[in-house]
Amino acid sequence: MRPKTIIIAEAGVNHNGDFELAKKLVDAAADANADYVKFQTFKTEKLTSSAAKMAEYQKNNLNLSEDEGQFGMLKKLEFSKAQFEELADYSKSKGIGFLSTPFDVDSFDLLNDFDLDFWKIASGEITNLPLLEKFASSKKPIVLSTGMCNLMEVGAALQVFLNFGYKKSEIKVLHCNTEYPTPFSDVNLRAMKDIASLGVQIGYSDHTLGIEIPIAAVALGAVVIEKHFTLDRTLPGPDHPASLEPDELRQMVSAIRNIEEGLGSDKKVPTESEKKNIAIARKSIHINQALKAGEKLKESHFSMLRPGDGISPMGFRNIVGKMIFKDLPSGHKLEYSDFK
Repeated sequence: MRPKTIIIAEAGVNHNGDFELAKKLVDAAADANADYVKFQTFKTEKLTSSAAKMAEYQKNNLNLSEDEGQFGMLKKLEFSKAQFEELADYSKSKGIGFLSTPFDVDSFDLLNDFDLDFWKIASGEITNLPLLEKFASSKKPIVLSTGMCNLMEVGAALQVFLNFGYKKSEIKVLHCNTEYPTPFSDVNLRAMKDIASLGVQIGYSDHTLGIEIPIAAVALGAVVIEKHFTLDRTLPGPDHPASLEPDELRQMVSAIRNIEEGLGSDKKVPTESEKKNIAIARKSIHINQALKAGEKLKESHFSMLRPGDGISPMGFRNIVGKMIFKDLPSGHKLEYSDFK
């Protein structure tokens, strides 16, 4: 049996800097039965220069005519260590795992005291060797997003962890596209197979609209799904429009669990629930006219009718020419004891 899919509800910065809104996001993720709720931890001064431009989707989602830069946008979205500690405790009280992605070394050090179950590394940090080495030094399991990457870059990041003694089984690598929202034509979900060729477990971090693609990813073998969510897509902020609302998040989680159960084993055999239907749905060899003892069976005598608890039609040629022992009425279901 494959492991249960880890479902990460990505709150990210959809709290808009409002701590009470962040707690409501924890509530929504817990109500949706996600495994983890995840935030983002950063010191703006350590993450971006004042010259860094916004992504086009960020400008569009914030309705800005001019680029105000990433610095001002991100500064409004910072939380303190005390706030993250409270969010972690609050998540625990709600029965959901707490995660946050650090975007700089100081934030890594802050979160390293939290005893997180694993590190979730953002796509933008996959070429940040000093930060990758900090993650690797922790020896904690790794979930690595690969948006904007080619396979060589994924392999180079993977090698950092292998150099620190990680086994590939301790690393889950997520296919990802970092356009918000991602056009369906750019999802390229089969790229998970390319990533799997590196010998790691695969997953998917999704930024499409809707829930179809992450569900399909599970059917293709993803063992981790990450999906942005918000309380309201119309809220101001860079990520809200490409996020699920609570009911959609709940539907996604439920659908993934159904897909997991439906995947079953890799053996084609009748299941316990359908065995009782074999005789009902299949057919047996019947005769379509009355026959006298001593007659020989001909193909023209046969009708293939339900139920299927007699001689299978797959073997009808094997009994053509057999002589029957006794008179048989029309419609009789043939048995091996009827002929020799």
